[in-house]
Amino acid sequence: MSARRTIRVVVNGSKRQTTVESRTLLSDALREGFGLTGTHVGCEQGVCGACTVWLNEDPTRSCLVFAVQADGQCVTTVEGLCAPDERSVLEREFSRAHALQCGFCTPGILMSVQALLRANPRPDEQAVRELLSGHLCRCTGYTNIVQAVMATASYLAMPQQGVHDD
Repeated sequence: MSARRTIRVVVNGSKRQTTVESRTLLSDALREGFGLTGTHVGCEQGVCGACTVWLNEDPTRSCLVFAVQADGQCVTTVEGLCAPDERSVLEREFSRAHALQCGFCTPGILMSVQALLRANPRPDEQAVRELLSGHLCRCTGYTNIVQAVMATASYLAMPQQGVHDD
């Protein structure tokens, strides 16, 4: 029998709390404790990248972190990348480039790519491919994902005129 503990975290900008067993993974706490099902669990070994979230703004494989380790921390999931009922530029470009098929790996990829673009707004294709090497996608073949990321970087590098092109 595992001990239960209440954790308090800031999830997608909101203070939240839930009670978990000490062995509960962060990925499971997000999905079951907070109802945020955008974080997918694939390999449960940190290899596939589907469970990637930001822990204090650092991309983190949530299947490798116990929920109690996130107590008092800030967690951002794919649901927190933009306001509800909106799509980010990255999501729009993924759609335009047909960069997703089944969508299982997509949330983790979006989290990692958004972190890359935050750190390096103008990555070259090699940097994007290197980042994607940490994510397993069985449907797209990565080419369209790379195109979507490069299109996003180009869009973000342009001076904005206050026009949304959705």
